[in-house]
This record gives sequence, structure tokens and C-alpha cells, in this order.
Amino acid sequence: MGISALTPPPTSEEVLETLLEFPDNRLLIDLCGEFDRNLAQIEQQLSVQIIRRGNQLALMGEADSRAKAATVLGALYQRLEAGREVEPGDIDGEIRMGGSAEGTGVRDGDQLEMFKGGKVEIQTRKKLIEPRTEAQKAYVQALYNNELAFGIGPAGTGKTYLAVAVGVNMFINGHVDRIILSRPAVEAGERLGFLPGAMEDKVDPYMQPLYDALNDFLPGKQVEKLKEEKRIEIAPLAFMRGRTLSNAFVVLDEAQNATTMQMKMFLTRLGEGSRMVITGDRSQVDLPRGVMSGLRDAERILAGVDSISFNYFTAKDVVRHPLVAKIIEAYEADEEG
Repeated sequence: MGISALTPPPTSEEVLETLLEFPDNRLLIDLCGEFDRNLAQIEQQLSVQIIRRGNQLALMGEADSRAKAATVLGALYQRLEAGREVEPGDIDGEIRMGGSAEGTGVRDGDQLEMFKGGKVEIQTRKKLIEPRTEAQKAYVQALYNNELAFGIGPAGTGKTYLAVAVGVNMFINGHVDRIILSRPAVEAGERLGFLPGAMEDKVDPYMQPLYDALNDFLPGKQVEKLKEEKRIEIAPLAFMRGRTLSNAFVVLDEAQNATTMQMKMFLTRLGEGSRMVITGDRSQVDLPRGVMSGLRDAERILAGVDSISFNYFTAKDVVRHPLVAKIIEAYEADEEG
């Protein structure tokens, strides 16, 4: 634990030690990470000092920090015992979620029912996805429990990523027959001009974030095959008019750039056996000045309607580079000032 020149040295009563013992030395090596980088991350985020002594880890610092670090280390070790890896994002998620070591597996049976234990996990073809904040956990539960769900908050909070993950999970488990992903094709402040090629070539740049998410959860060849079979569709919002979307998992991304009329049109596409997720960031509206955002209007109109959930995220839920959260907070503070 670093001590600056301005901080008086702690007394022996203030600096206490918690000793953790790990029976499998091979797993302990994985727990520590290359050059102890995992321990360094926990030290930095929880303000503790961790020293390795054989098959033991000594934690030093304030009591609350030591207790939190011990819980996080226990949960990460249990993760390794289950045959899973520990990445920086997994460490960050354990710290944010309280590091509970209980309920590390998904509930047996249909994942559409209420989740068991403290963990929520989304199984896809390529990876297992875990919410990393309490807001993300509540959002994922809302996606499974409601036919229409809104995820609203700043960039980098996992709104679209988790929605697509849940869609893939429901698709591979047979709860829906297809996945439909849509975005308004609105330029983010710059004029792109004439784009060459067929219609798909013109709209693909707008849809790329949705392709990126899909390719994280499904093998590339399977994505292409499902697209050919129309079991996965990625299309601009304007292409949704006149359709009824039945037995589908439907995601509208960047919904803050939908107009009021477009939002009403999209919401009324919901058909039998379908689920719909609307995601957006109210601080990044690219609509022409004076045009009302359909996302804001939908919040007002649909507030209190049964079977519709609204989940909100803040800068504290950003799971990208830590600097992204600070940038968002700085912009919010400037707007409030």
C-alpha cells in the first residue's frame, strides 16, 4: 500500500494482515497472472497490498479493503477451479459486483425463468458472458423477463452488447426463430456523401457495431449462413416499416436517433412470440436541430406501462477503458456547470 510523504505512517493497529491459502499452486499462478498483473489490478482498484508467500497471499490494508480483496480473490480462484480463465475484465467485474463466490454456474433448465444465486451468465456459441455491474445484471434479468425492454445510458455500458448476447442465447435455445438488429442510419455529425455499391454496401458502415457484437457470440461462418437464410437480419430502421416481427428477438440500437414517428412505427412491429429491446444514449442525439428524439418521447409515453422495463446506466457502469468513464463524467459535469 503506497504511502505518500504527506501521509503519516500508519500505526501497527491500522495495518493488519489477512492471509489466504490456495491448495493448487498451478491455479495460484494463473490467479496472480503474468508478472502478478492480476494482483496489481486488485491492489490498484481496492487500495490493498498483496504479497505472495508460497501458496499463500497476504493482504495488507484497511479492514474493508482486505475483506473485499479476499472475497474477490476467492471468487476468481473458484472461477479457475471451474476451468475458466481470468482476464482483466473478469477481475473488474468481480470487484464491481462484490466478488461473490456463490452461484458461479447458471441455473439448470430454462434460463428464461428467474436466475439462481448471485451470478447471471449468458451462454453463447463462442463465449460465456457475465454482467460486470449491478445495473448490467438488472438489465439482463429485465431482458429475459419482459417482452419489451429499454436500456438507456452512456456509451460503453454494454447496452447493445448484452442485448445481442441475450438474443443469441434465446436463439440457440430455440426460444425465438430469428434475430433482427436495427439502427437508424443517421450520420454522427459529418456528411458522408454518396457511398458506392449496392444498398447493403451503403448501409453496412452504420450497422458494423451490430456485426461486431454478433461475431463475438457466433462463429463467422454461422453468422453468414444464418444471414443467407434470413434467420439473422441486420437492417436500417427505415426498412422495418410495414413488417410484423413474430417469433423474433429484435434490437433497436442508437434509438436516440429515431424520430418520434419512427419509434412508434418500430414499437408497433412487435408480433407474437417476439421480444424487443430498445437501446440508446440521450446525450448523443444526431438528429437535426429541433427534431424530437423518439427515445425520449417513448420514455415519457410508456412510463408505467406493464410488461415494459426501463433500465438506466451511468458512467459508473462503463466497462470499456477506465478513461472512458472519466471522459463521460467530465462532459456531464461541464453540461451541468
